[in-house]
Amino acid sequence: MQRRQGRVNAGLLLLLYQISQVGLQNIPSVTLGVLALNIFLFLNPVRPLPEVCISVNEGFYRRNWQRLLLSPVHHADDWHLYYNMISMLWKGIMLEKKLKSIWFAYIIAVFSVLIGVVYMVLEFMLVKILDDPSYEMNCAVGFSGVLFALKVLNNHYNPGRVSSVLGLQIPSKYACWVELVAIHLISPGTSFAGHLAGILVGLMYTMGPLKKIMKACAGI
Repeated sequence: MQRRQGRVNAGLLLLLYQISQVGLQNIPSVTLGVLALNIFLFLNPVRPLPEVCISVNEGFYRRNWQRLLLSPVHHADDWHLYYNMISMLWKGIMLEKKLKSIWFAYIIAVFSVLIGVVYMVLEFMLVKILDDPSYEMNCAVGFSGVLFALKVLNNHYNPGRVSSVLGLQIPSKYACWVELVAIHLISPGTSFAGHLAGILVGLMYTMGPLKKIMKACAGI
């Protein structure tokens, strides 16, 4: 484990300020734990980013399956961490109260791994469809895939709401798709496949068999 060195992390300081404004006592335990884990691993990464990111080449061909666990909780820089964890803070507060802490923790754990698997499947499909082996090397880190999945869940449990995306009022059930495209247009370096994998896993839970499978595995 290596301690992160260098400049003052303005994004991290702003994140800590925002958390303090909400108040630790107002943040459910699992959500708080996820925030703490991501902040800790940002300051003390297990390995350098090229050794924790997930790709077809690393995760599938080289069988570095531990990257499925490491990639979601490592971030490229302080602003990457800030935007993901602020989103996690608000989504976590709403969903953990709705789903209860134990089940919410279960969802986070399953989604974190499954999104990495779906991401590799999507990138592998791009390799075959476009006949471009460079997609095997695309390496992703960050919690945003899980956040897109949680957004699908949040919209499912709170139907009929309207979300603001770039100033446009979008029905919440479509907001994740609009955000998927908007983020990619604004920041082309973000992982479109990683975000799409999150949406697909969220839909597998709300509209597909994933929720039943998870309940069966948990003995519920």
